[in-house]
This record gives sequence, structure tokens and C-alpha cells, in this order.
Amino acid sequence: MRHLILIFFLILFNLQLVFGQFSPSIHNYSIAEYKAGNQNWDIARADNGKVYVANNSGLLEYDGLIWQFYQLPNKTVVRSVLTVGDIVYTGSYEEFGYWEKDEYGALVYNSLSDEVSGEISPNEEIWQIVKFRDKIIFRSFSNVYVYDSNSVTRLRPNSTVISCSVVDGELYISTLKQGVYLLKENELQQFYNNDLLLDAKIISIDKYKNKLLLTTSLKGCFFLENGKLSRTSFEVNEQIKLHQLNNFSILDSGEMIFGTIKDGVFVTDINGNIKFHINKENGLLNNTVLGQALDEDNNLWFGLDNGVANIELNSSNYFYNDVSGRLGAVYDIIEFKDVIYIGTNTGLFKLDENDQLDFVEGSQGQVWDLKIIEGELFCGHNEGTFLVDGDDFKMISSHTGGWTIKKVPETESTYIQGTYSGLVRFRKHSGSWEVKHLGKTTIPSRFLVFENSKTAWVAHATKGVFRVNFDENHDTITSISDYQNKGITSDYNVRLYNIMNNICFKANEGWQKYEPILDSIIPFKLLNEKLGKDNYVISEEDVQPFALKNSSGFISFKSFTDDNGGLVLNDKFLKDRYIIGYENISKLEDSSYALNLDNGFMIINSTSKNNIELFKPDVEKILVNGNLISAEKSSDEAIAFNYNKSIVVELSSAKSINHFFEYKIPSLNEGWTKVEGNRATFNNLKDGVYDISFRARDTSGNISEAHSIKIDVLPPWYRDKLGLLLYFVILALILASFYIMHNRKVAKEQRVIKIKYQKEQQKLLREKTLENEKRIVQLKNESLHNEIKLKSKQLANNAMALVKKNETLQEIKKELMLNKDGFSNYYAFKKLVKKLDNSIVLKDEWEVFEENFTQVHDEFFEILKSRHSKLTPKDLKICAYIKMNLSSKEIAPLMNISVRGVETHRYRLKKKLDLENDISVVDYLLNIKK
Repeated sequence: MRHLILIFFLILFNLQLVFGQFSPSIHNYSIAEYKAGNQNWDIARADNGKVYVANNSGLLEYDGLIWQFYQLPNKTVVRSVLTVGDIVYTGSYEEFGYWEKDEYGALVYNSLSDEVSGEISPNEEIWQIVKFRDKIIFRSFSNVYVYDSNSVTRLRPNSTVISCSVVDGELYISTLKQGVYLLKENELQQFYNNDLLLDAKIISIDKYKNKLLLTTSLKGCFFLENGKLSRTSFEVNEQIKLHQLNNFSILDSGEMIFGTIKDGVFVTDINGNIKFHINKENGLLNNTVLGQALDEDNNLWFGLDNGVANIELNSSNYFYNDVSGRLGAVYDIIEFKDVIYIGTNTGLFKLDENDQLDFVEGSQGQVWDLKIIEGELFCGHNEGTFLVDGDDFKMISSHTGGWTIKKVPETESTYIQGTYSGLVRFRKHSGSWEVKHLGKTTIPSRFLVFENSKTAWVAHATKGVFRVNFDENHDTITSISDYQNKGITSDYNVRLYNIMNNICFKANEGWQKYEPILDSIIPFKLLNEKLGKDNYVISEEDVQPFALKNSSGFISFKSFTDDNGGLVLNDKFLKDRYIIGYENISKLEDSSYALNLDNGFMIINSTSKNNIELFKPDVEKILVNGNLISAEKSSDEAIAFNYNKSIVVELSSAKSINHFFEYKIPSLNEGWTKVEGNRATFNNLKDGVYDISFRARDTSGNISEAHSIKIDVLPPWYRDKLGLLLYFVILALILASFYIMHNRKVAKEQRVIKIKYQKEQQKLLREKTLENEKRIVQLKNESLHNEIKLKSKQLANNAMALVKKNETLQEIKKELMLNKDGFSNYYAFKKLVKKLDNSIVLKDEWEVFEENFTQVHDEFFEILKSRHSKLTPKDLKICAYIKMNLSSKEIAPLMNISVRGVETHRYRLKKKLDLENDISVVDYLLNIKK
């Protein structure tokens, strides 16, 4: 087998082969992520795992999770960087020095160039920093500065300084025109010079098989041994001459890393043969490598002309990347007749002898499935199903959308395919394929598994799962049973598998299986425990170990026979390239797999060991209410701060990869809480002492050792000693105030009682006086009433006397009238009668009566006159008599009229008074009031 097999021979046996577009895992960091200048001139990784980058705008720090930016005091470009322990040395424009953390965890810059400020050349820039024994060497093109922790010494060669290299405890200083010098006791001594090195721009000098290896910018590589200079036979020589070498590293294994100006990175074996060429075409952000660093784990870090990159050389998994966009989204990969075929959304591709993409003509469109059947390569395509052989692309089925094809158990050369429009049977007869749509169902069947030779299961994207029965010869479908309401927990996106002769279903809520006895779908405890409820299989279900993808995005390999678990792919950059919902891992060899990705695929060695290790977090900074406090004390003593203040703990675990942080406060909650970013913020904590544990974790379940700190939330002042003292004072004041106020209250109450008694006495006196006055008035009223009664009685007696008198006079007059003939003198008779008449109606008597009547019945006549202005004096008299409650018979003599005349007058009087028929004159006059 050709390229792919060779790749894995390399992985397993480290053979010396060229892989073209294949490359290790590349992690790119763009300007949008680190938010600084585009050019990154140098890069270094510290012992604690943090990465420091010399950037156009300043110094960048990356802890595996968060980028931090630091600016020099003069805000100039940083050209070089070196880490030694916890100190970060940087060189820039007319400036060099070091950064060190203060007690608060903040990175603070200290200038060293101030010591030689008068010696620095105008426009001088420090392009390289190396550690040499106990000294730090700063190199510009003009000078070499030696810092010995106490002072800075300047050395000035007579030629342009190109590079400094430390080999076996010796410092080699390479110049442009005067060869190589050695640093001896702060003096430069000529080491070697040769015309071949004139203007060669030596990039580095390294030890190589007991001799020196000199790499140059445009002249390739040289060996220097016993004073003799010779050209190497490295295959990479021509490439670095053509693309201008800019930096170089040697791995512990002897493999070499060449960073160029024009065409990215070349990785070679120990003999200089190219293993990988990593450039913009296969994943690097930029082809210009300005700086490189190799950490203790053989991870390469590159500072690029536009971005930062990390390449994992220690991984046994490799990528085929196509950044041109021709490939598109990859759906399936297979090796057939020593050719690698790649099915994508744009068509079918194969890799040529140089591992370049070669499009299979006529295959444009979506490719779903690639499978070798009966020695032939089937291609399930959007337009149908095709046979592939080299460049030959021949249609054998026009039924669109060949998603999957499975062999019918216990049969020969009979296969069923799930398509857009249902199930299609393929049968090989006399060397050719017979194709037939099985009818009855047009269910789009992406997932298809066989229960037995006559029964299969298919899944619909939104309508659940169906059980399909075939006839004896698989010529037609005899029945279809819908299991939508028979236990399946969800009808959406159900995946079907046949695992250990069980029909298994992966739904959103976990794994289920078909139980024939119950003819129902039930939970599958074994798979939920072994594979995980959130995991679904993305490899062939009959192959172990299973390739599983988790909802969090990582891929793992698990086997029923190995409880320890296998390889886990937990790469945050890899997640961005998944074809979501169509992830697929194709098995190529016993331990070799291919994972489909967007614009490429990944070659996986499932036997490789997990190199995922999470490291105990460090507390970088602690802020209380926005103010930094000493982070050094956090591990020794409790961090005390005032109540109602917020505390922020900034964490880092720079050696961990693809991680996040969690914290736990046992006194509040037994569970772990995820930290957003690298800062854990705690607000509204009650007063008391808390132990807080922090740990790093990744989505595949790996956890680190916990780091614990103790915080002491001081009680608020009102629960502190000051508060208790204040409470005591307040209590004493309250008691004193209560005593004084009580005494005042007693005195006030006594005054109030005294005043109350005085007021009650005055009230009693007033009431007694009023009572007496009322009694007097009552007595007066009674006296007046009695007087009125007396006068009324007198008035009535007078009236009766008048009545009697008038009656007597009238009787006399009547007798006289009867005996008028007895009078001899008629004149005397008339005179006598006239006197009688005058006596009967005596004016003076009426006036006396009227006066007495008015005294008894005050304002009676005024009321009548005001209400009834038409009443005559005679009417008033009759009203007065009626008021006296005299009858008509009694009124007649007083008026000197007949009783009938009185009645007639009373009738007229009723009209004058405008009385209703049901109201009598007597009632009206008796009750008349003002």
C-alpha cells in the first residue's frame, strides 16, 4: 500500500519519507485573538509553560487560555525575547532589559540599557538574546552586550554581527565578513574564518554528530570539523537557499527545523531529508517565519509575519490540509488499489504520486459514501451510485443520494442501500450489478442496519425509526412497521447501529435497544455506561475500538474489553473543522484511521498514548474590589478583606492544553463550578473563612491536581469589635435616655393628671352651671307656660263671658222683638235694640280680646297676614276664635251672626287660605307656625 501506509510506517517506525501536504497538528493564533501588532519577531516558552512573543507593539504573554499584552515604557517594537526561570528578557529599539513579576503578580519592566545608555548606537536594535553560562547576551547588528546580573559590558566586533550560538558551553558569535568569534573572559577571539562564509549570514551554529553544523541564510548548510569546512548533502539545502533560511532548531531526536522567509517551515530527519513542508498551503497563517522556539515537549512555536503558530511534533497524528478550498468538506476517505480516494461535497478526489489533489472527472457534486464491495469501489453520490477505478467514474444506479450500503446477512452478493427515496437492492450477477428499488417506502434512509437477513431498520431524520421486512429473495418490501410510539425517546436525528447483535439507537437522551420479546425499544444500560449517554459512534459499529464523538466536541476510542480507555482527541482547533452531524472515521489499517474534516482529513494512530496531562493551576493575581493584593501570601495565609467586597482570582495552567478552570467552596457547595475565562469572581460572600479549590479540566473529563487558597471575609463593622463597642455605648445611652425619659414621662403624666383633674373640675362646674341655667330656663319656661295657660284660660273665660253676655243680650233682643208691640214708643224700642246691638258687638271688647290673644299666641296674626294678605279683619277674628278652639255655635254670638253665617264664613276662609280638601281650617290654624 502506498502513501498512507508509508505515513504510518513513519509514525510507528520513524522511516525517512517525504509526505508533501501531510503535516502535524497546527494551531494558529491570529491578530484577532492576541490583539496586538501583526509581526512577531521572536518567541520563547518559559519553564512554567507560558509563551512570550516579541511583537511589533510590545510583549505578548500566552498562558494556554488568555493572551496578555505588555508595552514597553517607550512603547517601541520588541525584536527579541528569552525566558530564564521566571524572568523574561526582551530587546527592542535602543532598549533592552527584563520583565519580572512583583509581589502582586504583575509583570514589571526593568531597563538594563540605562547602564550603557551612552554606548548604544543610534537606531540600534537588539535582535537576539541567548543565555551563556551565568550571563545573558544581547545582540544587535553592531554590538554584543553581556549582562552578568550586576553590570552590562559592551563588545564591538569589527563586522556586522549576524547571530550568537551556544554549543557545549561555548558562545560562538558569527559575523558577516570576519567569520566566527568565541567569547573568552568578556573578550572576542577569532575562532574560524573562510571565504565560503563571506557574506553568508550564518543563522546558527549547532552540534551535529560530534561536529559543528553551520546553517546560512542563502548558501545552505556546512559542516565544520577539525578546522575544515564542507557543504552538507542535505536534501533541504536547495529549499532553504531558494526560500531564505531565517531560523533553525535541532530536536533531541536529531530532526531539524528550518524556518524560512518565503515558504514556511521544513521539518527534516536527522539526515536532512524533508519529512514535512508546512506553509500557508497546508495550514500556516503566513509563509514568513520570523522566530521559532522549541519547548521541552518538542512543541514548536513560531512567530510569523502575520500571526503565531504552534506545531505539535510530538503527536503521532497527522493532517492533510487543503487551504485552497478545492477539496471542500470531506465526508469519506478510503484507500483502494494503492490510491487514496476522498469523497467531498464538491466531488471525488484522489491523491497523485506527489500527494497533490487530482479531481475525478464527472464526479462533481456531493459524495456521501465510499465502500469496497466485491473488489470494486462504490461511490454513493448525490446523483446516484458509481463504480470508481482510477479516473473511471461509471454510474450503476440513478437512485439519488446513496447514503449507505450494507451487505444482507447470510446472502451472497446482495446489498441494500439507503438513499434519498428509500431502499435500493444491489445484486451481482454474472460479473455485473443488478439494481432495483424495493418500492413501498420512499423514506430517506441515511442510517440502515440489519437485524437478520429478512429484517432491517432505517431511521428518518424527523419521523423516528422503522422496521422493514423483505421477501425471501429481497425483491420487494413485505411490510414496514413504525416504531415512533414504541419507546423511542426522540424522533429527531436518531442514529442506528448493530452492536453485539443488538439493534441500538442513539437518541438525544442516550442509548436504547430493540427488545424483540416486548417488541419495543428500551434503554440500553450497558452502552450508556460503557460508551456514555452523550457519545455517538462515528466509525463502523462492527469495528473495535469504537470511535466516539461527545457533545462537547472531543473524539475518543473505546473498547468493551478495555476499561482504561484509549486515545482521546481533545483539540479546540480540531472542533472548528468537524462536519457537524456527518463526522466519520474510516478504518484504514489495524490501528490507522482517517477522520473527515473541513478542507482535509486527519490520520490517526489509535494505539498512540494519550499525552493529555493537565497541570495544577497557579494563582497569578488577586484583586479585591479591583485593587491588586499580594499573591505571594495566598499560599501561606488567609487573604483577609472587608465584607461586601468582591474578590477576583486570576489563574493560569500554561502547560495544560485545551482546558478550562473550575472552583469549589466546600462550605457552600460540594460541586465544582466552571470559571469563565481565567478569572474567578466571588461576590456577596458572607463573613467567615473559606477554603477555595481550583483545578484545570478539559471537555474529555481529565482533571488536574487542585490548588487551594484560603480567604477570610471580615465581618462588617456592625458585627466587629467596633460594632460591639458601639452597640454597648448605644445600649448605655438608650438605658440612660430611657431612665431620663421615664422620669420625664412620670412628671409629665403627673402634670397631665393634675391638669386633667383641673379640667374635669372645671368641666363639672361648667356642666353644673349649665344644668342650673337649664333648670332656671326650664322653670322660666314652665312659669311662662303656666302664665300662657293662665292667660289662655282667662282669654277663654273672657271669650265665654262675652259669649254668655252676647247670648243673654241676644235673648233679650229676641224677647224684645217678640214683644215690640208692647212698647208704646217705637222710637224708644229702636233705641233699646240699638244699644243691645252695640253691646253685642262691642269694639273695645274685641280690642281687649285681640290684645290678650296676641300675648297668648305670639305672632299669630303676623304669620296669617304674611302668608295670606287677602284676609279681612273679620276673617282674622274668625281665625282667632277658631284658634281658641271655639265652635261655630260659640263663634256666632261673638260675631253677632248666625251659626250658618259662621259656617259660610269658614267655608270662604278655607278658600282664602288655599287649603286642600283633606285639611280642615281648624287643623291648619291650630298647627300654624312660623
